[in-house]
Amino acid sequence: MSADEMYVASPPSLVRSERLTVVVDHVADALPEVERVEGVSSGLGPVFLVASSGGHLAQLLALEGWWRDKERVWVTFDKSDSRSQLTEERVEWAYHPTTRNVKNLLLNTGLAFRLLRRHRPAMIVSTGAAVAFPFFVLARLLGIPTIYIEVFDRVDSRTLTGRLCRPFSTRFFVQWEQQRRLYPGSTVIGTLL
Repeated sequence: MSADEMYVASPPSLVRSERLTVVVDHVADALPEVERVEGVSSGLGPVFLVASSGGHLAQLLALEGWWRDKERVWVTFDKSDSRSQLTEERVEWAYHPTTRNVKNLLLNTGLAFRLLRRHRPAMIVSTGAAVAFPFFVLARLLGIPTIYIEVFDRVDSRTLTGRLCRPFSTRFFVQWEQQRRLYPGSTVIGTLL
């Protein structure tokens, strides 16, 4: 067999698919550990998947292998991408914009309070951004486990939402080894996208 025959490059889509499967498996292995430690069971309520629209939402959608079989409620912005990607899902629309917007922070805090009281979620999983913060604060007060996954495009500095949610996170995941030095004690899961 020649050297050319020994090396066959995989198509980029196949490489991405295999890598994503490894990441989803890693997260899927870690999240049930949190479920066991925190006493979370499927009978307690849905999993809340909280994210801004756009890339934050895309990263949570990439975890479909984990959330597909769970009762779930999405919390995101009422925008065209989230509407098209979540057509068959249960969605609660959050207030936006959230970036340094005190009025919408207060409105989202009220929304979080109402939704957490109504649904009693088993767990909250988020990739940010600011919409996650009130959910994480109230979840901590109510004893609801929280999982934060830092976004993959911020490697050399911490995001504002990551800094704010870190103290309220049951588990904190990062997608690059370089991010671990920014968030000591975090778990590297690899990139979701």
